[in-house]
Amino acid sequence: MAEVRLALSPFDPAAEIAGFNARHPHAGGIVTFLGQVRAGGGVEALELQHYAPMTLPGMEELARIAQERWPVEGLLIVHRSGVMVPGDAIVLVCAAARHRRDAFAAADFAMDHLKSESWFWKREKAAQGWRWIEPRPEDHEDLSRWG
Repeated sequence: MAEVRLALSPFDPAAEIAGFNARHPHAGGIVTFLGQVRAGGGVEALELQHYAPMTLPGMEELARIAQERWPVEGLLIVHRSGVMVPGDAIVLVCAAARHRRDAFAAADFAMDHLKSESWFWKREKAAQGWRWIEPRPEDHEDLSRWG
């Protein structure tokens, strides 16, 4: 029911979304979230590093918990690792459910966890060089909604 992938190279969000939608024709609602590297602000590149023994198992556990909390018919999580440039896809979360609220909640839950307590280390490159990025206080507040 859940598809979880760690992408070490670019992925095609449109193809992933089309495939997911085709696999869930009976869902009443399909929610899709795509996170990408922002253009502007002087960011030249973004790098996400991961620790292989923890990352994919952690993502799979997150998907399992989301599926236990909401009656979703399908869940897709694809997360990049490596160096990306503005416009590149970082993360894709799709949730299919009989009812839209369950799909929204499952996707939102997954993103809040991926954003603030995931198994990735993030840094960005600007004219001054590379700098590490930590989750913002707002990210932790978002996560606290789920108890």
